Amino acid sequence: MTAGLNNLVRLTKAQIKPAGEMFARTLQDDPLFSYFISDFEREALLPIFEFITRFGVLYGEVYATSPSLEGVAVWFPSEKAKLTSWKMIRIGGFKFIYYYFFNLRKVISRIMSYNEYAFKLHERHAHFPHWYLLLIGVNPMFQRKGYASRLLRPMFARIDQEHLPCYLETQNERNVPIYQHYGFKVVEEGTIPGTNVTHWAMLREKSS
Repeated sequence: MTAGLNNLVRLTKAQIKPAGEMFARTLQDDPLFSYFISDFEREALLPIFEFITRFGVLYGEVYATSPSLEGVAVWFPSEKAKLTSWKMIRIGGFKFIYYYFFNLRKVISRIMSYNEYAFKLHERHAHFPHWYLLLIGVNPMFQRKGYASRLLRPMFARIDQEHLPCYLETQNERNVPIYQHYGFKVVEEGTIPGTNVTHWAMLREKSS
């Protein structure tokens, strides 16, 4: 592990709920998640982000800037990023699905439709070993103060040491130049089927 990562906090199961709450506050107006819950209360986002964070804690690596969780990022090595049935069981995914099925059925339909679309793009543009930045968020109280950079730079240094590429997706146009600043390039721009939400697939090439 690089010295930079040692300055971050790697999340454990005990921090899943507060991290999910931070993501829900931070990303409630994000185009993708607004599409998922457009007809519903914002509180419906919390189970989604708790599920993502739990997936990252159990199968990937989740880092925060400090125990106060000003910013959190969820990463996966490519061989662990696929969500299998066994992983769903272990993460509590079926409970998550039943929650939405019985309460907010359209949410599940939208999430599954998006995942199918995004997975195909991911497979097409990153069919080799790589790191996957699934999610990053900085509490609005701490934005524009360098917290995102504190989360990203140490991991990119590690990824460069491993000579691996890195893949991510964003649905927020404002994020595109930010990621380009860190070396990502847009490999495909499209519209999520059945929506007016633009999807950018971005790849950061491995270091030479």
